[in-house]
Amino acid sequence: MYRHPGGVSNRNPQPGSAVAADLLRRRGWETEHCRGSAAMGNAQDKPPGGGGGGGRSDQATAGSRTRNRGGGSVEKNQVHRAPEKAVANGKESSPAVDTSYLDAPAGALPPHLARLKNEGNHLFKHGQFGDALEKYTLAIDGCSEAGTNGPEDLCILYSNRAACYLKEGNSTDCIQDCTKALELQPYSLKPLLRRAMAYESLERYKKAYVDYKTVLQIDNGVQAAHDSIHRITKMLIEQDGPGWREKLPEIPMVPLSVQQQHREKPVSAQEAQARAARAAQEEARRKEARFTLLRGEGNDLVKQGRFQEALQRYSDCLVLKPDECALYTNRSICLLRLSRFEEAKQDCDSALQLEPSNKKAFYRRALAHKGLKDYLSASGDLQEVLQLDPNVREAEQELEVVTGLLRQSLMEKAANTPRVRRVCMCTRKPLQDVTAATTLVRNEENIVVNYF
Repeated sequence: MYRHPGGVSNRNPQPGSAVAADLLRRRGWETEHCRGSAAMGNAQDKPPGGGGGGGRSDQATAGSRTRNRGGGSVEKNQVHRAPEKAVANGKESSPAVDTSYLDAPAGALPPHLARLKNEGNHLFKHGQFGDALEKYTLAIDGCSEAGTNGPEDLCILYSNRAACYLKEGNSTDCIQDCTKALELQPYSLKPLLRRAMAYESLERYKKAYVDYKTVLQIDNGVQAAHDSIHRITKMLIEQDGPGWREKLPEIPMVPLSVQQQHREKPVSAQEAQARAARAAQEEARRKEARFTLLRGEGNDLVKQGRFQEALQRYSDCLVLKPDECALYTNRSICLLRLSRFEEAKQDCDSALQLEPSNKKAFYRRALAHKGLKDYLSASGDLQEVLQLDPNVREAEQELEVVTGLLRQSLMEKAANTPRVRRVCMCTRKPLQDVTAATTLVRNEENIVVNYF
């Protein structure tokens, strides 16, 4: 006897169960692509001793659903299991509930079959997949015995039982039940998605790809299908090369009427919120992945001396993360090497607004000032670097260079002033002897000039 965490089943786990379980964990899908919305069962209490866990029921292409207390969706033709403490209109009723309500008919199913289905939903909801599977099997067999051939109810039963098989890692039986459900109700979203997941767990990637693409024709918002398509595409390219698409089975075209019917289904506020949250998480994940890729490419291009290309990569990164200080300092390197000193200075200014004590930003802004021949500003930035870290040897060396350039610049400016020219003429000193002329001007006006 194989004991499942959620209950006891006499079914042995099938090969590939670890793969299927891993797929479920990675995608966050239990019985439907909207986590936290509809549960598989419509009961609202926990059975005595029931474990945690969650699942959702399958409603193939039904157009009418009701909402449970948690905001999830429930098949309208279900009969509620009587809990110990029932919930009605958002308020707890008396513990003494008339359990004869369980025998009320549910859609085309006779009362005893509807009860089996609801019990299966309830067990699945609380993680007892093996026991839920047995209930669905009894309901399916009972439909044959009772001559009940309602395609909608049978489709739901097969799809829900397929969800149990998938949770137990029995991908082969999951595929069989999903196929039966799709024969009864073509283009049902949940059976298609579950079958795709089962195919993928068995590494039958071509069939999985076809089912995922069909799912996206019905509902392009199923993120699990998008993620799986991306993953499987890489595998098929590695497996079959550039012509991998030619080796795919034919992808069916979903009728527009089916697509329209699915779009018109009402979505609960909770489900819409969950979808929005998942979309935001996925967008953040994609943005982070692209950012990491672009930044890595930019760093590699700098090492190769391809500064124009690296500049573009860093600019693309800044579109994704405009408050990343390191991007501004990295891009300033490219701008300095391309002699675009004013833009390099602006990038360093932006970096210092984000991190006022960033040594690299001060140092590279000093280089930009040097390129712009603003030696006094360059000297000030280099002194800031040395105040933050006296051991930056490059800043010391650059400060010596900039100091010399500043002295030369000041002397050249002084040499071109009218007063210095007159002093040179009076003393008959050559104009090139700027130092002597400048000294005479200082002495004449008794001015002490601090250049640095």
